[in-house]
Amino acid sequence: MKKSTHLKAELILVFVTVLAGLGWIFSKESLVGLPPLFFMGARFLIAGFVLVLAGRRFFNGLVWNDVKQAIQVGLVMGVAMMFWVSGLDRASNLGVGAFITSLGVVLVPVFGRFIFKDHPPKSIWVALPVAVSGLAFLALGSEVSYEVAQLLFLGSALTFAFQFNLLSRLSTRIHVLVLTSIQLMVAGTFLLFLSLCTEHLPVTISISVAGWFLASTLIATSLRFLLQTYGQSLTPTSHAAVIMNLEPVWTAFFAAIWFSESMSLNQLMGCGLIFLAMLISRWTQIRAIFTPS
Repeated sequence: MKKSTHLKAELILVFVTVLAGLGWIFSKESLVGLPPLFFMGARFLIAGFVLVLAGRRFFNGLVWNDVKQAIQVGLVMGVAMMFWVSGLDRASNLGVGAFITSLGVVLVPVFGRFIFKDHPPKSIWVALPVAVSGLAFLALGSEVSYEVAQLLFLGSALTFAFQFNLLSRLSTRIHVLVLTSIQLMVAGTFLLFLSLCTEHLPVTISISVAGWFLASTLIATSLRFLLQTYGQSLTPTSHAAVIMNLEPVWTAFFAAIWFSESMSLNQLMGCGLIFLAMLISRWTQIRAIFTPS
């Protein structure tokens, strides 16, 4: 593959991480006027439908057994997003929440080892105590009201790690766009069902909230996954995996600008350690980038 193609793909994936970071801002603004579960359910259901329209040619030849497994992964994704959006609704610092959620990257191979009997690289066992140390720093000096959000984000990281393990066993059989759209629609349906059981829907929605909802749905979800699928098809998996680690960095940056958020020294140390753990966990991919082929 040509270097120019690699560069194009990597720039696209960097832009994808920017959209992911902006998604946190769009979502937080949407929650001003929408119940969390309803917002997330409607967002995913619409975004999934948009992806179906965009990639309908890839749905030919689907096998029911694969679709059934994709539905199961979508339900796990729904649980992960339930934790995530509940944490986002309570969070006072999006940057910290983004770094806690990104722990899922470190935990993926740990889940693979103990649930699916995989054999992760040794770097994971180095990354894990670094990540735990980062969590400890984030917990130091936190207010009680914010600890609830931290626990919810941690719950989403754990569930995302489990979901990714299930996903990796399906991604080789189903086109990634098809798999993503099924997951989004199943997760969206699940979250809307929970919303109907537990939340009171607003009678009216302001124009600004509707705008943030559309931005979250069409830009931070549909466009993001379309570009991510395209970018990943043009570059090695190792490159994509490392670039995607930028999401929490962008989230913290945008939250500092939009919400004037700042972090204490303990929080900065914690986020730094978690980011280091993410890089250590990706050491195999990082080494592959710089090793001549």
